[in-house]
Amino acid sequence: MACMRRAAAAAVLVSCLALFSSQAEVKALPRGPSAPIFDKDFNVLQFGAKSGGEHDCTEAFMKTWVAACQFKGRARVVVPPGIFKASSVLFGGPCSFPITFEISGTMKADTDLSNYPNEGWIVFDDIDGLVVTGGGTFHGQGEKVWQYNDCKANPSCTHLNPSIYINNVANAKFQGIHSVNSMGFHMHITNCNNIRLQGLSLTAPKDSPNTDGIHISRSLLVKIGKSIIATGDDCVSIGQGSMNVSVNKVVCGPGHGISIGSLGKLPNEKDVRGVIVKNCTLTETTNGIRIKTWSGSEPSSATGFLFTGITMKNVKNPIIIDQEYGSRSRNKASQVKISNVVYQNIEGTTGSPVAVKLVCSKKVPCENLSFSNIHLKPNRTNIRLSSTCVNVRAGYSGVQFPAPCS
Repeated sequence: MACMRRAAAAAVLVSCLALFSSQAEVKALPRGPSAPIFDKDFNVLQFGAKSGGEHDCTEAFMKTWVAACQFKGRARVVVPPGIFKASSVLFGGPCSFPITFEISGTMKADTDLSNYPNEGWIVFDDIDGLVVTGGGTFHGQGEKVWQYNDCKANPSCTHLNPSIYINNVANAKFQGIHSVNSMGFHMHITNCNNIRLQGLSLTAPKDSPNTDGIHISRSLLVKIGKSIIATGDDCVSIGQGSMNVSVNKVVCGPGHGISIGSLGKLPNEKDVRGVIVKNCTLTETTNGIRIKTWSGSEPSSATGFLFTGITMKNVKNPIIIDQEYGSRSRNKASQVKISNVVYQNIEGTTGSPVAVKLVCSKKVPCENLSFSNIHLKPNRTNIRLSSTCVNVRAGYSGVQFPAPCS
């Protein structure tokens, strides 16, 4: 029986990794020291930007971008040291050549919400070949507008603008930048292909509303690595239509953990396939690794997930599947089919008596879940850990603490 369980677990792992194989040809991204020398720099100061944080630099930033985007060569937009105030800025393409946006200063958001007609504060749209780097900071000044977020009381609310909105962008790299106190999400990636994010620092207070670190939807091949995310919501949230996403060496907390979902809230949502989360540390987060789908959802699929090498430190819900998420249609089952999920080498501490909570749909039960070497401990001596499983078909191997569902 043990051999059969191990064989089943191996089969699930192979299936998961196969789903992660690239489904599209992608261009090689520029590498730091070996990147080509730029043909021309476009400094925002030359187009009317003024540092100090009081002058509105929105128009100057867009003029700089347009000139660089239209340049027939390798262009670099430069934001020098200083503080530059701007409202919604659209950096649109297509551009003549791949382009670099290098920020060493700080961009500070205007706090008048009527000045944001676009989907986000800093919008990168319709670009093939983009590098955003420089060690600078995007400060969303969310602390001055979070009071207008009513999403706790209004499930149909409109979220405040993300700091960086990335739409229809291919072959891009975001490296070594900082985002502080975003109004909404720090980064929202949608309709994209081949996006790499590395060495990021995304921070907001733990009570800030809907300040997800990185939200991904309808995108293929997104890789997140070696980043620190401390926010008031999910560190990373992976939404509908996401395929081939990896999250590696991310330090998360505070926040709500790393989530797939929520899924199934909207009609005709696309499937989520091929997600790997590995070598991550979560500290004092509400959840650890979570899959959440709305009750009463339309049919879709969430399959091919690998969670491995995860360390939990005082995480409230270390491993959780919630297919009764949301307040809508509680009497109707979710129709998001969850399958082929591997949990392996997960350790740490929790304050919750139920360390592994798997509540799946009665209409489409979770299938082919594999648990290997799970070692979670209570953070207090008076807690006895347990597991809860509803509508789950799972296999187990190696260490299992708490004990799996009977």
